[in-house]
Amino acid sequence: MNTLNHTITQRASPADMLLSLTHRLGHFPRSLVELGLRAGVGAVFFKSGLSKIANWELTVQLFADEYALPLLPPELAAYMATAAELVCPVLLILGLAARFGALALLGMTAVIQIFVYPDSWAEHLLWASIFVYVLTQGAGKLSVDHAIKRAFDHSKR
Repeated sequence: MNTLNHTITQRASPADMLLSLTHRLGHFPRSLVELGLRAGVGAVFFKSGLSKIANWELTVQLFADEYALPLLPPELAAYMATAAELVCPVLLILGLAARFGALALLGMTAVIQIFVYPDSWAEHLLWASIFVYVLTQGAGKLSVDHAIKRAFDHSKR
């Protein structure tokens, strides 16, 4: 019997099919997952920053009433949060100084969890996990950071 006929007539067991699928999924490009994580969480913060600048008076009022952070005047807190939400997600998504962007947004997430919305821990834990991943592993191959590192490594040769 030739190999083609043998392959067609031999049926794979469910366990073999599961092992094959698991093996294939293990080869999915990690860089795409990393980009998706960075883009997903970055979009959440960037959209929040855009909503803040859309109505500045309401934003300052929210920081005075609902957010009410200790030690910071509402207007200063509003400026700081808005700047972080507009700059850091761009860094994160591009993967340019991504660890810095992730650290700043991790700090912001901690402040939100502790002082503003303590019952939203599941969402904040997801964000924090992504930020910690970027902090510890970097932005990945689909990032400006990686391109800069490669260019720097090549220039040393």
